[in-house]
Amino acid sequence: MSNELLVFSLFTVVFMGGAGFLTGQAIANTWRSVFQLGAYCLILAAFDRILVFALFQGDFLSLSGYVIDCLAIMAIALLGFRRTRARIMVRQYPWLYERKGLMGWRDVDGA
Repeated sequence: MSNELLVFSLFTVVFMGGAGFLTGQAIANTWRSVFQLGAYCLILAAFDRILVFALFQGDFLSLSGYVIDCLAIMAIALLGFRRTRARIMVRQYPWLYERKGLMGWRDVDGA
């Protein structure tokens, strides 16, 4: 069990989560919808299951493993998407929006 947790935390969260974070940034930078992120995360999670099977002798056809991997990758990808979208909104429309924390924006008081 500890080997599975190590593989999940290092490979899925760090490696594939990093790929998901970059995917979220790319989708936000090209002004595409957040719903497209779901399709890309499904593909990343399938690729993750293939690599875990090939490299670490994990279960290939584990539905619960796929769902957990997909949710972890999607959460990290959403962080990348939201952070990038907030940065873009504030940088591109400074007369309308100002930063509100790391992942948000709000209307400027005078707008």
